[in-house]
Amino acid sequence: MYDKILVAIDHSAASDRALAAAKDLASLSRGEVWILHLREREVIARMGQVPAESESEAGSKVDDAVKVLADAGLRAQGEVRDPLFGHAAREIIEDAKLHDVGVIVMGTRGRSELTGLVLGSTAHKVIHLADRPVLIVR
Repeated sequence: MYDKILVAIDHSAASDRALAAAKDLASLSRGEVWILHLREREVIARMGQVPAESESEAGSKVDDAVKVLADAGLRAQGEVRDPLFGHAAREIIEDAKLHDVGVIVMGTRGRSELTGLVLGSTAHKVIHLADRPVLIVR
């Protein structure tokens, strides 16, 4: 199975399911999990990019995820970063390479194909950029 897993999380229900899937995968091999949360930003005219969540909110989400995995007897580490606007998928791919993970696990918000095509989807971009398996959880 996979010895190293990267799970990208946000505040969505799909993200919670992705964490559960990563926990199940890691339990099979007693693997290690890297949890990555990229703080989303909103573009507001005249203000530039403004964080949609505070550092403490983002840190709390990651700390909670690490605790869930640690309570299951798994090794887990978490990180929060502020990506450049529109570059979340590239950040996820770079982290996967940095930690030499076997699989990337992430949720999708379930936008329609048309919405995903027009607005873009981080999950969709990760699938196309990845050089390793990607498990998308809905």
